[in-house]
Amino acid sequence: MNSLSDFPITAKWPAQHPERLQLYSLPTPNGVKVSIMLEELGLPYEAHKVSFETQDQLSPEFLSLNPNNKIPAIIDPNGPGGQALGLFESGAILIYLAEKSGELLPEDPAMRYETIQWLMFQMAGIGPMFGQVGFFNKFAGAAYEDKRPRDRYVAESRRLLEVLEKRLLGRTWIMGDEYSIADIATFPWVRNLIGFYESGDLVGITDFPNVLRALDGFVARPAVIRGLSIPA
Repeated sequence: MNSLSDFPITAKWPAQHPERLQLYSLPTPNGVKVSIMLEELGLPYEAHKVSFETQDQLSPEFLSLNPNNKIPAIIDPNGPGGQALGLFESGAILIYLAEKSGELLPEDPAMRYETIQWLMFQMAGIGPMFGQVGFFNKFAGAAYEDKRPRDRYVAESRRLLEVLEKRLLGRTWIMGDEYSIADIATFPWVRNLIGFYESGDLVGITDFPNVLRALDGFVARPAVIRGLSIPA
């Protein structure tokens, strides 16, 4: 597709600023990854709320951009070669924005792939497992009399936190002194596990002081503070 107007999603969410990157999202742990990234980079963008209450994510317009009906998704009107580019999957979007801007992903090839490795650790492990803990602790799963499913996900979440705890020993951020897309991907989920999912005691979060210390540094960043409430 050559321009923003070629994307059917713009019929449901018209762009007021078509020259800006378009974000279709909601302030969930996956959604705020991209809004935080955009705030950190200072790239001009326009945010559109995809409401789960009205099942916007299942609308034909949204599915035209993301057939997997998940937020976030973006359209960059100034993509590669000057052509408009639509993307879904938060990890792919973070890598794209990092490469577009030249920030938050190391240039050194070895460090670059190590950063992507930790991004995938969040995508494949922390996100799915923490989400299951939230389901079984706070939502419909909480009514299940059999607590074995909940306990299975709690145990796996603790294991993942142990991996992260060891990684952060002696490091400010996941990659050391340099803040990166690995942190932007990971810490919204840690925050959600403790806060929205109300599962801090369940996973024994106080056993992970390095994780808590890095989380405190993360949520204190001005760009993170802004990004956590976008779209309003």
